[in-house]
Amino acid sequence: MHWKILIGMSLGVIAGLVLSQFNWGPSFVRDWIKPFGNIFINALKLIAVPLIIASLIKGVSDLKDLTNLSKMGFRTVFTFILTTVAAVSIGLLLVSLIKPGASISSETRTDLLYGYETEASTNINKAVARQDTGPLQGLVDIVPENFMAAAADNRNMLQVIFFALFIGVGLILIPAETAKPVKDFFDGFNEVILKMIDIIMLSAPYGVFALLAALIIDSPSIDLFAALGMYALTVVLGLILMLGVYGLMLYLFTKRSPLAFYRAIAPAQLLAFSTSSSAATLPVTMERVTGHLGVPKEVASFVLPVGATINMDGTSLYQAVAAVFIAQAFGLDLSLGTQLGIIATATLASIGSAAVPGAGMVMLVIVLAQAGIPEAGLALIFGVDRPLDMCRTVVNVSGDAAVSGIVAKSVSQVTESLDVVPKFKP
Repeated sequence: MHWKILIGMSLGVIAGLVLSQFNWGPSFVRDWIKPFGNIFINALKLIAVPLIIASLIKGVSDLKDLTNLSKMGFRTVFTFILTTVAAVSIGLLLVSLIKPGASISSETRTDLLYGYETEASTNINKAVARQDTGPLQGLVDIVPENFMAAAADNRNMLQVIFFALFIGVGLILIPAETAKPVKDFFDGFNEVILKMIDIIMLSAPYGVFALLAALIIDSPSIDLFAALGMYALTVVLGLILMLGVYGLMLYLFTKRSPLAFYRAIAPAQLLAFSTSSSAATLPVTMERVTGHLGVPKEVASFVLPVGATINMDGTSLYQAVAAVFIAQAFGLDLSLGTQLGIIATATLASIGSAAVPGAGMVMLVIVLAQAGIPEAGLALIFGVDRPLDMCRTVVNVSGDAAVSGIVAKSVSQVTESLDVVPKFKP
């Protein structure tokens, strides 16, 4: 699929450059090619709300022990959330310092804004309306007064996430036999949604072709591609820094050598790179963590499956960089509040992000919508998404393994009442 997407991207660029040389070319692309790209974008937006509901409810309800949340469970979820916030913050810091989208010329940016004039006007009006709200309005907006209204608008994803979390907690708090039919429904619903994502991703090469051809027609400028290269380098640099964060955390909390840790989990990282799936890598991750890091099976069997569901540090970092990059490309100035909103949305959305290839792009639609950034800007980054997806999955799996070691060391030292043997080997 990633080769097909790269081929689609290349052919789209070539088609756009060739057709831009003819007088009839631009109108032909806008009337007969670009609509297929819009259909692809709409399909991604269509699946966003169902994916959040299905994956997040399944992920939360799978925790099972929320009623009497053990210290191991609390530390696991807390550490995952902490590393996700760190990943998003690193991504925002790097993209704000490097500014890969700012290298686009003012002429190209004007063309981009002209092409998406409707979206830009809507975002400006929305920003003006928010200036008259109170300081806690953002917190108030998280809780919807009508779930159906929230689900009908992709810009209210935080409300959808809140409601899905609420349902997941409710399923844990009621008797298991009562919750089972509902949970079975959402488990099956989640499988259906994942299969729908597979179907949508089959059209990705054609969607990318149409979007890139239209983008070249609207703005045939080489600086777009230079900016795209800087964007990819920014994401990779952020992912490398996150690997360093994991190593530092392991050394501080377990005294384990980061190099020894990464040597131990290298097979899992290679599998994650080749499959782009945390879920597919889970059996190998489990074997490396228990057999080569000394993490008890009791800990690994809890932490790793939860991590494959809610720990998407690499994906969250990429979403933060991609959102700001697209905003920079369109010349949009993101306020501090909007960037904090990106941190919150990317962190919460990562909990519901499916551990399969392509789901990160769907979750990015949620982050863009919440920040008021035109979703059509996905055309800028789709061509390099698959290689970056492979890289960020390595970070996701590495984070799962690192947190399992930290939690194992924590519970073996502090929570003597937990039956955790043998202890994590420092």
